Amino acid sequence: MKKRLLAFALILAMTATMLAACTSDDGKDTAEKTSGETKEETLPEMTKVVLNEVAHSIFYAPMYVAIEEGYFAEEGVDLELVTGFGEA
Repeated sequence: MKKRLLAFALILAMTATMLAACTSDDGKDTAEKTSGETKEETLPEMTKVVLNEVAHSIFYAPMYVAIEEGYFAEEGVDLELVTGFGEA
């Protein structure tokens, strides 16, 4: 009985955490933007992120494509890849 109660409490806590993470901070709706405002004018500040990868691998292909397509830059992330040549 204790294990079921503990499992239920953990599931409830994880669900509450997931729902809290889905809330918006700014409260602004996209409909509130002025008609003259374009995406280029509202680019977010760039955040510098250094990513250390163990080795170049085909498993990182989606990330490499996202970098080349500019998805990180669109979201305000200035990504720098560093190869550590270590062990996983």
